[in-house]
Amino acid sequence: MPHSHGGLHTEEGKTISITHRPLGKYGVQVSNICLGTMNFGWHTSEEDSFRIMDRALELGINFFDTADVYGWTVEHGFTEEIVGRWLAQGGGRRDAIILATKVYNPVDRKANLPEVNSDGRSLSAYKIRKHCEGSLERLQTDHIDLYQMHHIDRACPWAEIWQSFDVLTKQGKIVYTGSSNFAGWDIATACQEAAQRGLSGLVSEQSVYNLDNRMIELEVIPACRHYGLGLIPWSPLAGGLLGGALEKEKNGRRADASFAEQIEKKREQLEQYEELCRQIGHPPGEVALAWLLHNPIVTAPIVGPRTIEQLESAVRAAAIELDAETLGKLDAIFPGPGGEAPVAYSW
Repeated sequence: MPHSHGGLHTEEGKTISITHRPLGKYGVQVSNICLGTMNFGWHTSEEDSFRIMDRALELGINFFDTADVYGWTVEHGFTEEIVGRWLAQGGGRRDAIILATKVYNPVDRKANLPEVNSDGRSLSAYKIRKHCEGSLERLQTDHIDLYQMHHIDRACPWAEIWQSFDVLTKQGKIVYTGSSNFAGWDIATACQEAAQRGLSGLVSEQSVYNLDNRMIELEVIPACRHYGLGLIPWSPLAGGLLGGALEKEKNGRRADASFAEQIEKKREQLEQYEELCRQIGHPPGEVALAWLLHNPIVTAPIVGPRTIEQLESAVRAAAIELDAETLGKLDAIFPGPGGEAPVAYSW
């Protein structure tokens, strides 16, 4: 059973708790909110990133997610370096977290010569080994708790991929293997291929999932349930669309052109959504997270706070109980694909 640990004290003196739960069918316990670090070094300074990570620990969040490609505007891997410098402060930080990173995308570093494997996208044995070593060095640790394939690589045989992860596991460099952006049939194939080799296979899938994008309900969620994977949704607020976009617009915050276009396209839905949030007395961003947490297959939505306030808002969301009537209204505003395949479109 999930248990509470850490809490956010409100003005009324109540404690809002983060809970810990198994990652899918596996034994490791992770917080039901995952701290995403994508903004660190890009929108958030190193100093503020350190404060956010320290506050996350205080609140009971033990699940930290990054990727070897994050840090784009500075250079690939810069975000891992920030996390590494935070860990290097000691104080039990490394021991207190489940650390996740990813491999697949280009990681071209200023200090390196151009190299076709690192500069491209793949899951070759060469790239997995090389990029794992790079991540370990930048993160200043000797192991990665959850090493995730950032995308499917259908050009690379599973014999090669699973052998690479098996070697890293036996070397003690990684503990668990996860996927990200996999189709339902990719999850099935990966798990079957791993089982044939006597390997535990995938423990989690990290996918885009939010009220406005429910496509994974067709096949990815059923695959996760069948194989016992934890689901770690990214973009839980649809890039800010579900975070009170209309309210912010009304208060004079200007959106960039593409975001403004999205708002216009979804204005009617967003009006209904933000009005419902006002009626139930919770901010839109917190309701969007609470909706995800009501799904038993969801382990932990990934939040990418740029500030401590945004982090604390996510923690408050973990305590919101949405009743059946509210969940029904949310379904009416943001209908999903109609259930799971094949019943969603067949019989």
